[in-house]
Amino acid sequence: MKFSIGGALKLAFRPWVEGLEYIPAEGPAILASNHLSFSDSFFLPAVLDRKVTFIAKAEYFTSPGVKGKLTAAFFKGVGQLPVDRSGARGAGEAAIKSGIDVIERGELFGIYPEGTRSPDGRLYRGKPGGLARVALATGAPVIPVAMIDTEKIQPPGKVVPKLMSPGIRIGKPLDFSRYHGMDHDRFILRSVTDEVMYEIMKLSGQEYVDIYATAAKRQIADAEKAAREAAKEAERAAKEDGGSERGGDR
Repeated sequence: MKFSIGGALKLAFRPWVEGLEYIPAEGPAILASNHLSFSDSFFLPAVLDRKVTFIAKAEYFTSPGVKGKLTAAFFKGVGQLPVDRSGARGAGEAAIKSGIDVIERGELFGIYPEGTRSPDGRLYRGKPGGLARVALATGAPVIPVAMIDTEKIQPPGKVVPKLMSPGIRIGKPLDFSRYHGMDHDRFILRSVTDEVMYEIMKLSGQEYVDIYATAAKRQIADAEKAAREAAKEAERAAKEDGGSERGGDR
């Protein structure tokens, strides 16, 4: 199913790719990518000959009904791995364990260090958890990846995707074997994550923002809420002023 989906994506969107020579023909590696769109997990595997396993929330695999079954089949077909998000640290620990399992099988593990999609196309601070811990626990090389223009294919609110050519730019593998086994040192985790994010920034050309994308999303949501409340207040004030003027004309 991976090849049929990948072939259809390449035929319809014609993605361009640079740096394929940095993907090993065999053996484990971690692909660390920026995250612009829901479609990132589909376009990257589409241009590779090897399977890439990404983490997806378990809800995508357990939804009821015909639509739920089709969604589960699709995610399994493109190499998505369900992770149970229950528990205070359930999602993070489960993702790390799943990533280590993938690497120990000698496969490719895909991860988004930002933890969520960018809300505005900029590159945000990487979370020093999954990526660095999997890399340091396994010694696997980390390959930085930049997705280009995937957010323009299906912007929020758009049902029909725009047929255009997104890009995938792959960088040289990064070796963190010197830190092998130090996967619980928070300073090392931060250093490794920042080094990877710097390489992604160079590949993508994105503006870097030194806050987490989740915090940026909260700021944007708060600003939108404040703007809506201000607009409602202005509307109420305008109605009250209009009523006062009509009353004064009598």
